[in-house]
Amino acid sequence: MLVPKLVTTLKTYTRQQFYADLVAGVIVGVVALPLAIAFAIASGVTPDRGLYTAVIAGFLISALGGSRVQIGGPTGAFVVIVYGIVQQHGVDGLLAATLMAGCLLIALGLAKLGGAIKFIPFPVVTGFTAAIGALIAIQQLRDAFGLRMDNPPADLVERLAAYAAHAGTLNPQAAALAGATLLVLLLWPHLSRRIPAPLVALLVGTAAAQLLHLEVETIGSRFGAIPATLPTPVLPSVSFAELRELVGPAFAIAALGAIESLLSAVVADGMIGGRHRSNMELVAQGIANIASSLFGGMPATGAIARTATNIKSGGRTPVAGLVHALTLLLITLFFGRWAEVIPLAVLAAIVLLVALRLSEWRTFLHELRAPRSDAAVMVATFLLTLLVDLTVGIGVGMVLAAFLFMKRMAEVTNVTVVRQEFDEGSAAPADERGAIYRRRIPAGVEVYEINGPFFFGAAEKFKQTLGEVSRRPKVLIIRMRNVPAIDSTAMHALKDLVGRTRREGTLVLLSDVRAQPLLALERSGLLAEIGGDNLFGDVDQALEAAERRLGTTDSR
Repeated sequence: MLVPKLVTTLKTYTRQQFYADLVAGVIVGVVALPLAIAFAIASGVTPDRGLYTAVIAGFLISALGGSRVQIGGPTGAFVVIVYGIVQQHGVDGLLAATLMAGCLLIALGLAKLGGAIKFIPFPVVTGFTAAIGALIAIQQLRDAFGLRMDNPPADLVERLAAYAAHAGTLNPQAAALAGATLLVLLLWPHLSRRIPAPLVALLVGTAAAQLLHLEVETIGSRFGAIPATLPTPVLPSVSFAELRELVGPAFAIAALGAIESLLSAVVADGMIGGRHRSNMELVAQGIANIASSLFGGMPATGAIARTATNIKSGGRTPVAGLVHALTLLLITLFFGRWAEVIPLAVLAAIVLLVALRLSEWRTFLHELRAPRSDAAVMVATFLLTLLVDLTVGIGVGMVLAAFLFMKRMAEVTNVTVVRQEFDEGSAAPADERGAIYRRRIPAGVEVYEINGPFFFGAAEKFKQTLGEVSRRPKVLIIRMRNVPAIDSTAMHALKDLVGRTRREGTLVLLSDVRAQPLLALERSGLLAEIGGDNLFGDVDQALEAAERRLGTTDSR
């Protein structure tokens, strides 16, 4: 249902809920301030672009989204991909890729693909997020240690080599400030949870740098003053050739945005006992990213940490998200100039902790004890994302997981030959005399039973099992009571069987065909080729038909 949650919640909105949303929105807005600035700097763009994203995209995600409590804005997951795009295509390239990603997200929502998130295997998600966390953490080492270097390479190996080459420029004061900021971030939640730790760390670190006159790089020394206005919307200036090169990054942004926003919405549902509208959420994310790009912002998505803060602060409707965006707007307009004195080492420490939590390293280590094939998929996704590219990592991970799934499904599906006599055990129906129902297979008849999905992974097994039988029966019964689905490769194998056995004088009968396989056989024309009179509701009818036809043949 493509109806924003804001529309639904306002129907029963109360003054008490408005007060709770107002308080929660202000708190989340204050929490989002250092994160928006830090993520922008870590992504290789100016800090004001992070603020623009948090204000504009955050407002639209709450106003149009499918979640009651989702808070949107720039997130750590985008840092790596945004940095790579900026280094290769510049800021205009980033804006164009974000705009295209927004269009893709809208298309996904309109196509009602919001539920597709459940098809992404857990090992792929775990390996991908762990690699993203590691990459973000490595990116922060420059500012955390105060290394004097311009535009570090986007490639991991080259970046580490550049760090090593500039190790002699390490600033002890910046390193100490980053370390102290991390201590505040880790210890403050034990003292109080009412005031967010990132805000406390930002204020304490900035005050320490000013009072102690530390020689560390600040936002102002690197980027200059932060504009106290919102920019006018403008389309990014890129050529058609550049647009073609940006298709891949746009897909990466859209995929990452969809995954993170829907995962965040699922987590939020569990915390409030609600249910989000995934397709509406994707449409809102798409509109927000388009607007963000037009105003010079970054990619945006649902932020799990800020969403959780919103819930814990009492936010229960999208109004809290709107207040969060307006709070950031007021801070930008009236207090933005004070951001110039924030040390980059402090922001690097804040992002380092975000990266550590994003990586979910405990989950990663736990998954190493999973079945070897799953662990191998996770490690492959992790290494490819870390060393090659985000899109390559998640793409190859999905392919490996798909092959693993097909292998397992092929192992589950089996084709067996039923001998001259078989029964259904205690669960079988009784005949008129009360005895256990026992089926006898007449001479000249073979019964094969397929158990499990009959698709291309099991089609070869089907051929091999049938090929092992040396004698050629007069009637061949294929029992399909446990076949929930069939694909074109399996139907082709079945068609080959019908054609070959017909030439050899064998009649093929089908029994217990379920709904999807029956529809597939009918649409493909294979049912007409087999003959409707050779299709039976259960194996008993097929055996009776086989006996009649064998009797007719013998009488002739």
